[in-house]
Amino acid sequence: MTIKSIALGGVAAILGAGLAHADDAAYMEKAKAFLANVAAPVTKWDGPTTGPKGVAKKLIVIVSTDGRNGGAQGAADGAAEAAKALGWEVRMLDGQGTVPGRATALTQALAMKPAGILNAGIDSKEQEPLFEQAAAAGVKVVGWHSGPKAGPDPAIPSVFTNVTTDPKEVAESAGYEAAVHSGGKAGVILFTDSIYAVATAKTNLSKGAFEGCGGCTVLEVVDTPIGDLSNRMGQLTTSLLSKYGKKWTYSIAVNDLYYDFSAPSLESAGVDPAKGTPLQISSGDGSVPAFKRIRDKQFQLATVAEPLNLQGWIMVDEMNRALAGEKPSGFVPHVHLFTAENVEADGGKDNKFDPGNGYREAYKKIWGVK
Repeated sequence: MTIKSIALGGVAAILGAGLAHADDAAYMEKAKAFLANVAAPVTKWDGPTTGPKGVAKKLIVIVSTDGRNGGAQGAADGAAEAAKALGWEVRMLDGQGTVPGRATALTQALAMKPAGILNAGIDSKEQEPLFEQAAAAGVKVVGWHSGPKAGPDPAIPSVFTNVTTDPKEVAESAGYEAAVHSGGKAGVILFTDSIYAVATAKTNLSKGAFEGCGGCTVLEVVDTPIGDLSNRMGQLTTSLLSKYGKKWTYSIAVNDLYYDFSAPSLESAGVDPAKGTPLQISSGDGSVPAFKRIRDKQFQLATVAEPLNLQGWIMVDEMNRALAGEKPSGFVPHVHLFTAENVEADGGKDNKFDPGNGYREAYKKIWGVK
């Protein structure tokens, strides 16, 4: 009886192992297919082809969450380019990476009595009273990364729409890249900033995608503010290296900016920039230094870049729709994964994701401008 029990237990263990291997194989196959799709060239315009003609000359204020944040500034610069194509007057203000700074910048924007405010990266919930004040004054607000999802948010009716890629697609790209590149053996630390709802959402989604990898491990989720990375990230990197050592093989952060300040500490700790770990993956935004690190194979493995300049044009198109009394377009651009293998394409040679799909011409045609 005992012998039979042991035999059955052995069979169960073998069957269980077989199922686990089958699950891992299916996971890796799914992850590889996903990554092949998000790394593919972007050449075709899949955005709107109809909409209102450009409204008469307007004053638009662009408020950035932090001028040092390459993502927010890239979207703001794209919006300024697009607004000028429409003949609008543009002013730009910097929230300087702090809650009081963002409130001050938005207050200044409202004092200018603009037709609209383009919010580049300020969390809509954080500054909801000021956005409500804008709505009460008849000022239209369009956001970029201002919430955890693309499009209008019924919970924040004062914001016409939020322009972003799909946070789920972005986050899963980062999670799958760590799992596949490691051969299913990654030890990951995730970096986030909980002051931003979209950052929290992306971190949870990256973690969920990565945890499907049976041989992979989430070592820790580290919550540290993007606005204070220059002061925190160096010491934090040193501390985490001491805590986890060689177990820490990959990092996933919600923004490339984290790695601008971690790289010097990694070098100081003797980590080989070309061969050592942790290898860094960003689920946004595709900054200039990130492209350079990927190209040079200096710590950073990949970035899931936003089409920042295009998103600036989307913001302006959405603002034009708001001013014309129409509904949002509903356009959500696809994400793009950059690695050393494809970093020279789709604008990467110029250190940005700028798809050659004719988006400027497409929007000018809608607006009726040259």
